[in-house]
Amino acid sequence: MRSKGLVALAAIAAVGAILAGCGGSEDSSGSDTTGAVGGAISVDGSSTVGPFVTVAAEDFKTGGATTQITVGISGTGGGFERFCKDETDISNASRAIKDEEKELCAKAGVEFTELQIANDGLSVVVNTENDWATCLTVAQLKTIWEPKSKVNNWNQVDPKFPDQEIKLFGPGTDSGTFDFFTDEINGDGGASRTDYQPSEDDNVTV
Repeated sequence: MRSKGLVALAAIAAVGAILAGCGGSEDSSGSDTTGAVGGAISVDGSSTVGPFVTVAAEDFKTGGATTQITVGISGTGGGFERFCKDETDISNASRAIKDEEKELCAKAGVEFTELQIANDGLSVVVNTENDWATCLTVAQLKTIWEPKSKVNNWNQVDPKFPDQEIKLFGPGTDSGTFDFFTDEINGDGGASRTDYQPSEDDNVTV
């Protein structure tokens, strides 16, 4: 979403669903065996969790491991879709796994352990040139973002706001952030207007 200021909405759990544990360990002599680890690890999912896993992967390889680790950011939903098809080893997520996703994993024989690694704060950010929308209410955000909303001008949000076009940017439908935002703001997870520029990549949104 484009305009100025920052409004904290809420916090959600960032979790990683681990299919198969892998990492350095100590042998009976107390020596680090990380350097002996090879093979490949495939990771995909949340763009929020992705940077943490990328750093962990780099850390892991500094111990001498030759493991090939790939980290994708197709979004939480996209990551779970691949994970439950047994295409990845670790699924990064900015929300807990849904019941329907658990069912898909079970059908494919994919077992997992869910680990919370951090808390993720969501924000609504407006452009620095916007000096009027310094505090948006939940009701105003719903007016902008609810399904079939035709709001395309700031004075439709508040008559005191200027006659200026609203340009909307946000997470795509595979994003855990999208699920949380739509649930909290629109009252229904996944319910949103569709005429905005979506991306699962946070850098693209910024």
